[in-house]
Amino acid sequence: MIRLGAGPLDRIVAVGAHCDDIAIGAGGTLLTLCLARPGIRIDALVLSGGGTDREQEEKAALAAFCPGADLRLTVLKLPDGRLPAHWEEAKAAVEELRERTEPDLVLAPRTEDAHQDHRGLAQLIPTAFRDHLVLGYEIVKWDGDLGRPAAYQPLSPEIAEQKVRLLQEHYPSQRHRPWYDREAFLGLARIRGIESHARYAEAFAVTKLTLDLGTSNLGE
Repeated sequence: MIRLGAGPLDRIVAVGAHCDDIAIGAGGTLLTLCLARPGIRIDALVLSGGGTDREQEEKAALAAFCPGADLRLTVLKLPDGRLPAHWEEAKAAVEELRERTEPDLVLAPRTEDAHQDHRGLAQLIPTAFRDHLVLGYEIVKWDGDLGRPAAYQPLSPEIAEQKVRLLQEHYPSQRHRPWYDREAFLGLARIRGIESHARYAEAFAVTKLTLDLGTSNLGE
């Protein structure tokens, strides 16, 4: 498996359309990063759920998924499923986030996601974070929109199990959903692990990536 390192990561931006999106799509990656780099700064933005029980779930969940991090979470009140009708508000929130941070990595939904809120947020991210590494996470659901990822973050068995446990523990409002269970989350992680020669992994889409392969040394 070809491996490319991103270099030192000191600041991360994580965005989601809904409470639990970030944890489902990139919870294992966040756990891995935070355990490797204590004190890492994470600016998280969630567009919907503000002022409800879901906001409280998200605060507790991301605190658990980002142990030891300098976590700064904002949860807005945009209506679920209506992001296209609230485009200006969503765009303003993303631009405000960009003004207060210079991240080394952005974790966001995929532009190919079938959910209109996920897809809309994914389309907004590169308008504000133009020169940043953006990894588009995937969310398993009934739409059947899982694609062919370009990038993988291997997860240790301990991290994969911890992710599933934290999802079940911190989002009780979602347990009634037929797809929201241990088998779904761990099963997808196992498949992505197989694809990346690991036991478990999270997978990401990469829209644009600039390489630095030491071109100045070519021909010497």
